[in-house]
Amino acid sequence: MTYSIGQHELAAPVVLAPMAGVTNAPFRALCRRYAPGLVYVNEMVMATPVVQGNPKTHRMITFGDDEHPRSQQLYGSDPAIMGDAVRQLCDDGRVDHIDINFGCPAAKVTRRGGGAAVPARPELLRAIVRAAVAAASPYGIPVTTKFRMGLFDDWLTFKRTGEVCADEGVASIAMHARTVEQHYSGEARWEAIGELKEHMSSLGGSIPVLGNGDIWEASDAVAMIEQTGCDGVVVGRGCLGRPWLFGDLVDALNGREVPPSRLLGEVAAVMADHAALLAQHLGEDHAMRDFRKHTGWYMSGYPVGSEIRRRFSMTKSLAELDDILATMLDKVGADATIVEGGERIKRGHTNGPIRVAIPEGWLDGQTRQSLDSDVTVPDDDHVMALSGG
Repeated sequence: MTYSIGQHELAAPVVLAPMAGVTNAPFRALCRRYAPGLVYVNEMVMATPVVQGNPKTHRMITFGDDEHPRSQQLYGSDPAIMGDAVRQLCDDGRVDHIDINFGCPAAKVTRRGGGAAVPARPELLRAIVRAAVAAASPYGIPVTTKFRMGLFDDWLTFKRTGEVCADEGVASIAMHARTVEQHYSGEARWEAIGELKEHMSSLGGSIPVLGNGDIWEASDAVAMIEQTGCDGVVVGRGCLGRPWLFGDLVDALNGREVPPSRLLGEVAAVMADHAALLAQHLGEDHAMRDFRKHTGWYMSGYPVGSEIRRRFSMTKSLAELDDILATMLDKVGADATIVEGGERIKRGHTNGPIRVAIPEGWLDGQTRQSLDSDVTVPDDDHVMALSGG
């Protein structure tokens, strides 16, 4: 299977989903060691602080010298600001690809009409996508979008969202096969990905449709494509603590044998490399505080005991991390294997279902199939400026 982003033909139709506080430059560099030539999307930044020149936001838009395509996800609910942000990033030569987030389920975002609430207002959605594509097109930069099935089961918008995005010239669309209400609970509903692919094909277009949700092992990607007919996969939580998953995915999707689960000694070596890269990127003190969450993901499924896990969760320096790793390997052994089913232990968010928070009257006068003319911009600038992204 082939898949391209702009002029970049990929080694497999696989995309790393942007995850806040995770998919920064060090993590993406680690993933590229196992599978160069894929799309590794930087963690989301917000359009407003990009335009305003927020220093923290601009520091987040960091790519390796050898990183191509340089993929950046943007969030924004104001079409004019989104267009300005895309134009600025393209004009500065900082990106090869822009992805727009229409799937964020966070209540602080949706209650203002942003994120995953936007597709419920299709003309607002259209205006945002149109502005982004118009800003990127003169530079030859492709724009893609990512969204969810809808707000809740009684308000599914994914087919209409796909139509709007295709009409406005996006290069591909990706859907997380859960609703906002479902959040990260239960199982991803892959059948909806198949419905979206079938719907887009029935319109006579050829826009690639990518599926997202519950890709825990390489075999899951193969199964999703076979079951839904989608053109590729977007991988989020499944790669937490497992950057080698991308190499496994390339092998599986190209018909090659997938390596066995990594031994504990291999995992320990990757952990040390990851922490060192983070220290170079953030400074050692900040990096080690940030790395604590990664240690739990790396250790998922390995029989290392509660005391080792506790020490990892409190580590303060690279030297201390090295000491804990050495102690762990002496005690458990470098040849220790993951427990049966350990690859499928869910990592990251698992909470839900949640109460969907949207502005009062957000759905008034609409139906799931309506194409309303309301392009009222949500008042969420204060949210978009939080933490620079």
